[in-house]
Amino acid sequence: MKRRWLTAALAALPVLAQAQGTDAESVRTWLRSAELDGGPEVRRRLAAGQDPNVIGAKGQAALHWALLHQSASVVTALLEDPRTDVELLNAHGESPLMLAALRGRLDWVKALVQRGAKIDPEPATNPATKRWRALHYAASGEDVAVVVWLLEQGASLDALSPNGSTALMMAWGYGLIDAGRLLLQRGASSSIQNDQGQTAWDFAKRGGREDLARKAGLKPGN
Repeated sequence: MKRRWLTAALAALPVLAQAQGTDAESVRTWLRSAELDGGPEVRRRLAAGQDPNVIGAKGQAALHWALLHQSASVVTALLEDPRTDVELLNAHGESPLMLAALRGRLDWVKALVQRGAKIDPEPATNPATKRWRALHYAASGEDVAVVVWLLEQGASLDALSPNGSTALMMAWGYGLIDAGRLLLQRGASSSIQNDQGQTAWDFAKRGGREDLARKAGLKPGN
């Protein structure tokens, strides 16, 4: 009797793995649904026991993938599932909050923070802790309203990335001009140098934005 039970249990293992969505093909299908905004399919699989935090071959979980591809119904479904880890980092060290900020989706940024996503990593009182933060991504992103909101929530203005860059540098190098102006108005330091010795002015110059930077009050050496 014991051997019969063990045989039946072992035979069920592949089925169980497939139900939980952890085998390679199942994970690919799962992430494909997230990419293509397959909200109903994602909800069905979550109800069947799908692990929402499983990482695919490209180092992304479903929430990362849905945010990157702006799959609105999937983002909603995943945030409604209490098992979804809103602090989970992808292979590039990016959190869901960072990706939502990059896409300029203030609604998703707010929803993630409400679910427990941290605007600044611990210790929040130490802005010199070097790591990418949501404000860096918002400053590089598509909607200055995200920058405004993060600052209103206490985001560290001059926090440093792993290579010592600030949100001000990201805004003038890659983001919206309005984001660069706003950060200057809020008191962001333009004299900070990153690990390559570059300031926000150098980022603006590299992006061909010298005239706009000067008009905003950003100058070489300040």
